[in-house]
Amino acid sequence: MKHGLLIDMDGVVYAGDELISGADKFIGRLLAEDIPFTFMTNNSQRTPLEVVRKLKRLGIEVTEKHVYTSATATGTFLATHAPNGTVYVLGEGGLLTSLHESGLTLVETDPEFVVLGEGRNFTLEMVHRAVNMILGGAKFIITNRDPSPRKPGWNNLGITAVAAMIEEATGRRAFSIGKPSPVMFRAARKVLGLQTEGTTVIGDTMDTDIQGGIQLGYRTILVLSGISKKEHLGRYAFKPDLVVSSVDEIVFPLKWWK
Repeated sequence: MKHGLLIDMDGVVYAGDELISGADKFIGRLLAEDIPFTFMTNNSQRTPLEVVRKLKRLGIEVTEKHVYTSATATGTFLATHAPNGTVYVLGEGGLLTSLHESGLTLVETDPEFVVLGEGRNFTLEMVHRAVNMILGGAKFIITNRDPSPRKPGWNNLGITAVAAMIEEATGRRAFSIGKPSPVMFRAARKVLGLQTEGTTVIGDTMDTDIQGGIQLGYRTILVLSGISKKEHLGRYAFKPDLVVSSVDEIVFPLKWWK
């Protein structure tokens, strides 16, 4: 059976703009041993090329084919379910690029879909416009439900906070594409040509990476170099197949690879 990896980024490979120790060697091993993998990130602002450039600055050399974002997943989903559809976008960079490349038309009036992603540049007026569009019949999609960081000085609300405003104002709950939604997990697996039994998720967050993987029957590895703490794992009704301090502790072949 072909085996491969869906790897989260922030908290697994880097923390902000700092490389997590050993992550470069870990990715080097995957490339040297020809183990299929893709970085699977909920961040919809960056294009895959921008992600590749950031990784290169940190000492990791990969290509755009190794990056799968929630923006990519959103574009793929809409291209499948509403080919040549029209969208009004609250978002930036990577999301706009993905939707355009997927054949969607970006409009300012009468869209079939309103799509919300991360961003700092859209205004309350744009949010009001989105509310009216949804009340007028547009469907509401968000790239993910990542929460706000809740840190002083942070200048990005987080999608969940903005989505909550629109959901309350319209009475419509958004359809979410990114982790832990099965939409993104399944799409990323298919890009690598993997079957469910051959897919392993590596992440630092129980509520997104590990939960999403388990719900789809994937194997899961939790790293403690990011958000999750070992003493908190007992709070969850599910558990990962393996827990390590960081990715440099992972040994191949994994024990469930047959």
